[in-house]
Amino acid sequence: QVDAVRVYVNSSSENLQYPVLFVVRQQKGVLSWQVPLIFRGLYQKTYNYQEVSRTLCPSEPTPETGPSDQIIFVDVASMAPFNIAYELLVTRLENFQLETNKAFNFTASPSQPQYFLYKFPQDVDSVIIKVVSDAVYPCTVVSVQDIVCPVYDLDHNVEFNGVYQSMTKQAAITVQRKDFPGEQFFVVFVIKPEDYACGGSVPSSIHGNVNRTWNLQRTKNLQVTIVPSIKKSVYVQAMFFSFLSFLSFYLGSVVVAFVHYIRVRRKASAGRLSPEDGSGIMTSSHPITASTPEGSSYGAIDESSSSGGRQLSSPERRPPAGSDTDSSVEEESDFDTMPEIESDKNVIRTKVFLYLSDLSRKDRRIVSKKYKIYFWNIITIAVFYALPVIQLVITYQTVVNVTGNQDICYYNFLCAHPLGVLSAFNNILSNVGHMLLGFLFLLIVLRRDILHRRAMEMKDVYTLDYGIPKHFGLFYAMGIALMMEGVLSACYHVCPNYSNFQFDTSFMYMIAGLCMLKLYQTRHPDINASAYSAYASFAVVICLAVLGVVFGKNDMWFWVIFSMIHVLASLALSTQIYYMGRFKIGKCYLGIFRRAAMVLYTDCIQQCSRPMYMDRMVLLIVGNLVNWSFAIFGLVYRPRDFASYILGIFICNLLLYLAFYIIMKLRSSEKLLPIPLFCIVATAVVWAAALYFFFQTLSSWEETPAESREKNRPCILLGFFDDHDVWHFLSAAALFFSFLVLLTLDDDLDVVRRDKIPVF
Repeated sequence: QVDAVRVYVNSSSENLQYPVLFVVRQQKGVLSWQVPLIFRGLYQKTYNYQEVSRTLCPSEPTPETGPSDQIIFVDVASMAPFNIAYELLVTRLENFQLETNKAFNFTASPSQPQYFLYKFPQDVDSVIIKVVSDAVYPCTVVSVQDIVCPVYDLDHNVEFNGVYQSMTKQAAITVQRKDFPGEQFFVVFVIKPEDYACGGSVPSSIHGNVNRTWNLQRTKNLQVTIVPSIKKSVYVQAMFFSFLSFLSFYLGSVVVAFVHYIRVRRKASAGRLSPEDGSGIMTSSHPITASTPEGSSYGAIDESSSSGGRQLSSPERRPPAGSDTDSSVEEESDFDTMPEIESDKNVIRTKVFLYLSDLSRKDRRIVSKKYKIYFWNIITIAVFYALPVIQLVITYQTVVNVTGNQDICYYNFLCAHPLGVLSAFNNILSNVGHMLLGFLFLLIVLRRDILHRRAMEMKDVYTLDYGIPKHFGLFYAMGIALMMEGVLSACYHVCPNYSNFQFDTSFMYMIAGLCMLKLYQTRHPDINASAYSAYASFAVVICLAVLGVVFGKNDMWFWVIFSMIHVLASLALSTQIYYMGRFKIGKCYLGIFRRAAMVLYTDCIQQCSRPMYMDRMVLLIVGNLVNWSFAIFGLVYRPRDFASYILGIFICNLLLYLAFYIIMKLRSSEKLLPIPLFCIVATAVVWAAALYFFFQTLSSWEETPAESREKNRPCILLGFFDDHDVWHFLSAAALFFSFLVLLTLDDDLDVVRRDKIPVF
């Protein structure tokens, strides 16, 4: 049993010029203070206390000497020219050593800090110190320090040693046996003289009388409980669970691929192969010849046509269908810059009713190379973006470990399991799903790509006119983006805070943008945005996100400028989409908005007639209303979490466009095959479950660290993962299913000629 002594002193004197000085001398240390005890706060404010109580550094009996009496000298002095009354009381602490799984209640104040001893039991390697209080204020600091004298237990020095964190109503610190060679430590509780560090009111500045003092009674009732943390076996179970859960997706994919292979083999043996088998892979070696149906769109490709429009090359003169070799003469500009082709574009793309054959007229090899740039560019972006991010978060974690300041990172401290130098390994491990499922999606796309190439090499040139054109570059880019989202989310959770939250959202912007581009590319393969312009747009968005983090909290001018950019960008993009990119901007970009105003006036006001492109008009009107609503909301409420605000804009636009696409698909009498239908249902269900856990807020860097800890909750899965970890698991699966929806959505059109597939 360790004995500890507490010294209580009291003086009625408030004379700061002649304080009473107390010096306590022990065998291994000296402790001194004055009464009135003075604390300094913000703006050099001072707070004085006449009652002071300090715990002396305890002495532990050794096996050599055994129990012995402690000799303590208390010296009292003052330079006052008059007598000062004081009170001195020395008591022995009966409950100085804390016990495992046993709550202990006590009271502390700025001038009467408390600290207690805890020794690790033999079978416990890690414990969690849980501190709770019914009162929010006064602000408290909880510190864990090694058994070294003196103990730093005052507001101005508690941060000098050990691990510490501020608290209002709740705090939790995980302590490992390996960090304390003596297998014991002090738990120190310090009450701060002011509350602004915990989110309280900030004291007003004082001009002139900077030495003004207060006699404040700032006491706080606290309860501390030390409970064992999880064992090493739980770490192993959590790792197995994480990997096996997502490896089951690999098994499911193999089963689906095997079933598909058996089905194709049976059809082949029965001689019932259709031009394509409905899964996006061509399987027939015989072209189906069919004349262009009566009433089909002008500009649709007709095998029997020998003049007008773009003619198909003969099989003898055309390169092999599956050839994708690079050639210096195969430039898209060879096609696009010819005046005749420009005229043809204007005629074709401004028709009232467009079919896929009208927007898939470019050479397949050239367009495929164009979309492969998305894949190679995103790899370059990922490397250059991720390396400095990893370096930065390693620095953050190092600072936390060296300084012991746990207010730097916003963890869920009630479920933060350390491993090595990492403070919250569970938050990092839960991101493995994004990387595993992103790699699986790349394998699925690669399989489709390989089988498509093989099928193209075996087929006649005319059978290229069936189904949606197969360009896989954007799908590869989406898979890389999903993997990088896992990497950067893990980096963010190394030390989550206000400064690095954009790491967690940057590739979410790119995922949402790439999904919209892929959805638009499906029926507009010839006029989709290039990789350079798309990634340049993403770069602008990320720059705005960074500016929003810096200036978006209170600066009204930023929100005005951002809202204007948002609205003008929506109008410009709407005009581009409405006319399929076929209008001249002229020398000034204001021509876009002049053209938009002219369309609105002529179609909706002057003639009061039906718009020329009704479906597109409905989509763009709804889209603009949604985006203008976001702009107004941001301008009025100015949300502090600007990165999530921009992400919400992207997600809402993606969901709106996907809903429009599916509705138009069903309206055009197209069908949903079982696999895409299953993926749509799975996407909706998993997203709903994921969002439920996402909104279970466990911490918030929009508040002070102490206020954020009020939201901390215990683990809910395997005693290792919290709600946000479950969000990571489910969101990875939801994104994977969302990608499969885009990959398989139009598999039913593989047996349909392109001059019969409508564009919307």
